[in-house]
Amino acid sequence: MIELIIALFVVGYIAIATEHSIHVNKAASALITGVICWTIYILNADTLVDVNSEKFLSFLSNNNLVGASHENIVHFIEHQLSHQLSEVSGILFFLLGAMTIVELIDAHNGFRVITDKIKTNSKVSLLWIIGFITFFLSAALDNLTTAIVMVSLLRKLIDDKYDRMFFVGIVVIAANAGGAWSPIGDVTTTMLWIGNQITAGNIVKTLILPSLACLAVPLIYLSFKMKGTFERPAVVTHDASGHKKVEVSNKETNIVFTIGILGLLFVPVFKTYTHLPPFMGMLLSLGILWVVTELMHKNAPEEKKEALTAFGVIRRVDTPSILFFLGILVAIGALQSTGVLTELAQALDNSVGDWRIITILIGLLSAIVDNVPLVAAAQGMYPLTEFLTDHPFWELLAFAAGTGGSCLIIGSAAGVAVMGMEKIDFFWYLKKISLLALIGYAAGCAVYLLTYKFFLHEAVKVAVNL
Repeated sequence: MIELIIALFVVGYIAIATEHSIHVNKAASALITGVICWTIYILNADTLVDVNSEKFLSFLSNNNLVGASHENIVHFIEHQLSHQLSEVSGILFFLLGAMTIVELIDAHNGFRVITDKIKTNSKVSLLWIIGFITFFLSAALDNLTTAIVMVSLLRKLIDDKYDRMFFVGIVVIAANAGGAWSPIGDVTTTMLWIGNQITAGNIVKTLILPSLACLAVPLIYLSFKMKGTFERPAVVTHDASGHKKVEVSNKETNIVFTIGILGLLFVPVFKTYTHLPPFMGMLLSLGILWVVTELMHKNAPEEKKEALTAFGVIRRVDTPSILFFLGILVAIGALQSTGVLTELAQALDNSVGDWRIITILIGLLSAIVDNVPLVAAAQGMYPLTEFLTDHPFWELLAFAAGTGGSCLIIGSAAGVAVMGMEKIDFFWYLKKISLLALIGYAAGCAVYLLTYKFFLHEAVKVAVNL
């Protein structure tokens, strides 16, 4: 039955990739895939659950249950699903909060604060500007939030959808590269930081150069290939529903933009000091901005109030993208709960052996399945007694898992978000962006391995001198 679950996941994956050919929205395919995978799992519970596993025995002990009865096995799977949903819901609420904040900023013309300062109309110049804004913003926020912000920014800069899609592809690469070297920039780096596999200062020092190479190499390549200029969109006077856009003052624009951006930057700070999940900080920031906009427009006509407060703006959030997230993460959760991902990681370890090759392969594998369960499997397989804190294995794993997902558009949270926002086709990304992402990934891995050998050599020299 494990083979059937894997086969169904592959079929669902293909349906997502070919949504334009089969004329079925990827959200529907993802939801069906996720539910069916779990359905097969629970209907074959007695044969698929390892009743001697540490997780199952721990579940029995924690719930004062005895024996591997059918009822206990079913309860165990229900517990696994609840655990998966708690993690998935955190991501969904985080996404909902971030997208609403960005929509509020956009409704108040907040991105004009940035777009008005970008004077160039050269595609190459804008490529470098967008790439490095995304890179450093991702390290301060996280790659998912940054991708949402940058897509909204690009909509104000580039009118032609095809040109904008190309820049959005670069945003995915830059956001993932920027998130990899920061302990709060990517969820997998954060996992390794919290798990004590890496320390904050060391991961910044060791991964900043590989991450820069991951972005810079594709940008350098494109600088020789890309030519021409871009046109900015005309001033929008009506919204998507055909209603005339509400005018806002410069003061209102600046207030909402400042509070919105500070609210996004506040999220990692909130997480660091409270140790609560990131979505809690995001919802707090949304709540504050919601209150501010409600008070700001309390005396405004009802039409203006609805257009400029969260009550009205939240209706414009891309719900299908959120449901797509739900479906694909639930489906991957089924693979994780049945032990498929753990077995895959163990197979890599047994067949390859070399930790450098294993981490690079895990990075490439994260373009197909979610990097979170892959890193979680690696954390379980390799205890700190084998690879100590800040061992090169953990450093390279943080880089590989954070940036390898750029090779496919559904290989990272940032990619999935922009896929939904800009309606980017899987095969378009595969044809236009994937090779660039792969080149950048290879360059980053090479830079890390070269610097690792250099620092190892220097460390040996110091030890000998002592």
